[in-house]
Amino acid sequence: MNETLNNLKTRRSIRSYLPKQVEKDLLEQVLEAGTFAPTGGGKQVPLIVAVQDPATVRQLSRMNAQVIGNDSDPYYGAPTVLVILAERSRRTYLLDGAAVMTTLVNAAHAVGLGSCWIHRAKEMFESEEGKALLQKWGVEGDYEGIGQVILGYPAGPAPEPAPRKENYVIRV
Repeated sequence: MNETLNNLKTRRSIRSYLPKQVEKDLLEQVLEAGTFAPTGGGKQVPLIVAVQDPATVRQLSRMNAQVIGNDSDPYYGAPTVLVILAERSRRTYLLDGAAVMTTLVNAAHAVGLGSCWIHRAKEMFESEEGKALLQKWGVEGDYEGIGQVILGYPAGPAPEPAPRKENYVIRV
């Protein structure tokens, strides 16, 4: 089978990670791939913030958990968090950000990393704490949090895929 198609079919959301930081070279490959995601009109309105500082990862995890009203770790111990933001000036900004996230999770799998798409970035970065982080990171403009991709080395085997639903594809 074609390597790209195989990667797309075998990628899974990983929810348990080893306490080892992602190697710089692998992270750079994933980030570069993310910058090649399709965007409306090729305008490249998303922005990727790569967070590997343990204190900031813990802060983001706490903020994310607060959105859903608990104190669990919604990042499952992953040592790297990629925050995807998109500038609201383009009407395709939300879809553009989702395309970046999709590209990032598939790129991570292609280089042997585990990843998981994490929601609630919109709420996180609408908060005063989130706005302060954006300012600290030098993010200026009308950005909305689209989501986060967590990265790391899987602590175990990937889960088996769920069966594909009937009638997933309609042919006309």
